[in-house]
Amino acid sequence: MWARCGASCTRPKAATYLRPASPALAYYIPIPKERTGMELDEFLCLQFPLLNKGFLRRQIRERKVTVDGNPADPGQRLSENEVVIVDFEEDEALPAAPQAPEAEVPVLYEDDEVLVVDKPAGLSAEPERWAREAGCLSGAVLAMALKRSGVEVQPEDGATPVEGVSYRPRLVHRLDKDTTGAVIVAKTLEAERRLRAAFDEPGAVQKSYLALVEGEWPLADGESELVDLPIGPDERRSGRMRVDRADGKPSQTRFTVEERFEGYTLMRAEPLTGRTHQIRVHAREVGFPLAVDAVYGRRSTMALSEFKRSYKAKRGHVEAPLMQRQTLHAASIVFPGVDGRPVRVEAPLPKDYLRLLKQLRKYRAT
Repeated sequence: MWARCGASCTRPKAATYLRPASPALAYYIPIPKERTGMELDEFLCLQFPLLNKGFLRRQIRERKVTVDGNPADPGQRLSENEVVIVDFEEDEALPAAPQAPEAEVPVLYEDDEVLVVDKPAGLSAEPERWAREAGCLSGAVLAMALKRSGVEVQPEDGATPVEGVSYRPRLVHRLDKDTTGAVIVAKTLEAERRLRAAFDEPGAVQKSYLALVEGEWPLADGESELVDLPIGPDERRSGRMRVDRADGKPSQTRFTVEERFEGYTLMRAEPLTGRTHQIRVHAREVGFPLAVDAVYGRRSTMALSEFKRSYKAKRGHVEAPLMQRQTLHAASIVFPGVDGRPVRVEAPLPKDYLRLLKQLRKYRAT
């Protein structure tokens, strides 16, 4: 229930929000029993689900958020019936919430602390700098959480507290925009901290990708090749990475042959470190770039005519490509569950990848 409060208003009763009617008024949000012990910034993330955590932490540090009228720190733990007072400035520009794509993202696995979702191609992990209105994965999982909680929030309501949001999702790692497959999403702060620590511990999280590359990788069945080459930013080309033996960070990827074709190889790639574009850079450096990779490879699309020798286009028709994005898929991930036992989640190959492999098996089988 909403009510108005002026400067002389007394402390509200529990579970009552007092809505500002002017810049001199503030939101008074009592702490319910079920939120006792929660850190202040996490509590605010649930109350203002469209505002990012960095913005809310900045409000706390700038003393625009207090607890029982006293200055607080973002990590301060809350007690039942304390009152959080939030005073947003009327003219302050609020950060835009991440937008959800039109289609919902499939859930591959879920427990009380973790979601694993199947990221489609063409969907960035976070809002893109020059296209913030476009849908992204963080927007998709936020929309999922709001829908599950039965909460409807409009973009213009970002600075209005809401009730009933059961969790605030956060991505634990990322995939490139055109890479498909499994992505872990933490549902609680504790899960996020535990999983981020696991990603920093060698071998605690195991990721496996399927990468269709150009060329016939000369590995015997059952053998693997460890590519151990340091990677750093390519200073000549913004947004690109390169092998940098002098100043790059240690980077290791294990490659194993999954399936052979004439002129191509389907590899299983297991990154042992987590550098940006690691698999794509390592594959290119050893002479086997992804079959489709507009940045590190030779082509941005792949069509049947490229490997079907007898291909003839229908008169008046333009050939449709089999695949229009990089041939990389996050096929599985293994991570420690809340009880410490490993959880393995697999992501099925998407339709475009399956279509390409079907044609390679038909026309380029070895």
